[in-house]
Amino acid sequence: MPTASSPPEPRRRLGEHGLAWAFLLPSVVVFALFILYPLGRTFYLSAHANDLFGAPSRYVGMKHYTDLLSSADFRHTLVTTALFVLFTVVPGVLGALLLVLLMESRIRGVRLLRSAFALPFAFSVASASVVFSVFYNPASGVLNGLLSNLGLGPVGWLTDSKWALLSVAVSTIWMNLGYNVLVLSAGIGSIPGEITEAARLDGASGLRLARSITVPMLGPSLFFLVVISTVNALQSFGQIHILTRGGPDGSTRTLVYSVYEKAFAYGSSDFGTASAQAVVLMVVVLACTAVQFGVLERKVHYA
Repeated sequence: MPTASSPPEPRRRLGEHGLAWAFLLPSVVVFALFILYPLGRTFYLSAHANDLFGAPSRYVGMKHYTDLLSSADFRHTLVTTALFVLFTVVPGVLGALLLVLLMESRIRGVRLLRSAFALPFAFSVASASVVFSVFYNPASGVLNGLLSNLGLGPVGWLTDSKWALLSVAVSTIWMNLGYNVLVLSAGIGSIPGEITEAARLDGASGLRLARSITVPMLGPSLFFLVVISTVNALQSFGQIHILTRGGPDGSTRTLVYSVYEKAFAYGSSDFGTASAQAVVLMVVVLACTAVQFGVLERKVHYA
């Protein structure tokens, strides 16, 4: 029963709710300005045709989406995007896992190796892409120089459609290697030492210890890396723009780069088609994330 000096309960709750909204208001405003408004604007533009200056001119409904689904170029872009994700996520996560397991061996200088393998994390996409453009240079690049010493002919790493996507994927794997190694190293560090010691006392070591103890205990970290690497691969732009600009012959034109080409590149201002592609990209990201959470997370929990 409230006393005469205490405020009524409804008034107190109203004050608490008002204070909570006052603290939340800055975040809500930022979220609305930078997430909700651009998202709504994207849907609006995708349903409208635009003039030469990119301004919406008339309502066209689902026309941009139907045109995309019937376009062979767009289907090729989707396939290229899927291949790019496959070429970067699987080798990137498995390669980082292999390196971390090797570094867990009791060898000298392991701290130096951890720092060396984490070094790519310090490079920006632009600087790393410039370095790889030097490696891939057809005339004076390091890779073709090695092939020449082996008596092999030069390879057009970025100019041959058979090699361009794989070359960009290799550079992307290297850029993400440092982050992947740091995440998995932290995951191994969180494994209780008594579990590992008990397994060693039972005779487990090397590959058996990694297969039976380390890798299953790293399930949450691996799941996190697969999801994050997939989203990052679907959104990759900088290395593609610097190394190939979507070429040759569209062999490295992913969905993100196609959005850029339609909206901004070469004086284009087809914001309607670009917005429709952006919506498709959002749906692809959400679908991949939902599948990964529905399949991989369940396996992690039941492992």
